[in-house]
Amino acid sequence: MTDKSFSRIKFTKYTTFKIGDFAEVKGGKRLPVGEKFSETTTDHPYLRIVDFKSNGIIDTASLQFIEESVFNKISRYIISVDDLYISIVGTIGLVGSIPPSLDGANLTENAAKICNINSNIINKKYLEYYLRSTIGQEEIRKLSVGSTQAKLALFRILQISVPCPSLVIQNSIVQVLNSLEERIKILHEMNSTLENTAQTIFRSWFMDFDPVHAKAEGREPEGMDAGTAALFPDGFEESELGLIPKGWSIAKIEQVLELAYGKALKATDRIFGSVPVYGSGGVTGYHNEALINEPSIIVGRKGTVGSLYWEDQPFFPIDTVFYVKAKVPLTYCYYLLQTLGLTEMNTDGAVPGLNRNNVYRLKIAMGSNEIIQAFDNAVMPLRKKISYNLEHINILIKLRDNLLPRLISGELTLAESEKVLRDYA
Repeated sequence: MTDKSFSRIKFTKYTTFKIGDFAEVKGGKRLPVGEKFSETTTDHPYLRIVDFKSNGIIDTASLQFIEESVFNKISRYIISVDDLYISIVGTIGLVGSIPPSLDGANLTENAAKICNINSNIINKKYLEYYLRSTIGQEEIRKLSVGSTQAKLALFRILQISVPCPSLVIQNSIVQVLNSLEERIKILHEMNSTLENTAQTIFRSWFMDFDPVHAKAEGREPEGMDAGTAALFPDGFEESELGLIPKGWSIAKIEQVLELAYGKALKATDRIFGSVPVYGSGGVTGYHNEALINEPSIIVGRKGTVGSLYWEDQPFFPIDTVFYVKAKVPLTYCYYLLQTLGLTEMNTDGAVPGLNRNNVYRLKIAMGSNEIIQAFDNAVMPLRKKISYNLEHINILIKLRDNLLPRLISGELTLAESEKVLRDYA
């Protein structure tokens, strides 16, 4: 059959399998009692829920590692490039593949792997796309149980229903969705570059004091206009934090921002709408009413301690997070929070927790209001570009999620789906 004739086929015939019909599901493993993550990079990365992002992306920026001695104790609980991961506690239903660089990584007990996938029945990538789609996520939601903290049991993953057309058709669907995924990946990479640029500026100005060092050495600070450079002093002075730029003050975090509590909102009490609901693991669903109607920062309080999310649109933070009430420009607060080591400030035992009073007591060297405003002026265009890209990403995600069921059901032919993609190019 030629590609041309194949593109006219409507994919109407499929068989519904349960994951247990074509794969196994195995859990991850927590660190042994008394063991900690390595302080240096080793050959054994350890994947946590916080590392799993939307669209099957694994964020390696804060990846943790374990020593060989620890690995030997939990070496059975690794995940390979042939498997899929799925989060089963907290932010349930994060699904993705393992890149070659993380082949053989250890997996948290809060996730499971779908392994030994029968390639004679299903294309692994097709399964990933299905589980990440709105219909796949609904299947996952229905099988998650628990009133206080929902959990997806391993045996329930085996019960997830998956509509499977022929392998030829699955492969073609994957080809279509891969083209969308590539566009999404490019936009994420652009945002990563923009985010790194903003972080670099913050570190240069407020942590490494590069402009002050330059002026102290009789050089013009790099990467800024004369007006901005004039805001920085040309020397340092002693303080309780060591040498800081002349004229700068020592401030506590409570002078910069307030960490306000979110509000409880059970999944059963939500009315589906366009407002993202934030937990400590990120967006956990949607509601029809916002609690906060202005840009803010969400900070993980319980569960994924110290996680940070910037949100421009109205949102609803639940009671496992704080949201920031800024006393200075929000951009400064966001990049400052990234430097405070919040993820290590777990104060509770059974359930990880962040005590805001411990955050408030932290001290920083703080520049003038004019310098902080200049930082906002420099970084806000980057944030606006990031937000624009995220809007485009969300459009492409919705398109991807809409295409999959329509291709499976036969509502769309391959040729029609390709036309839709061209329209969004």
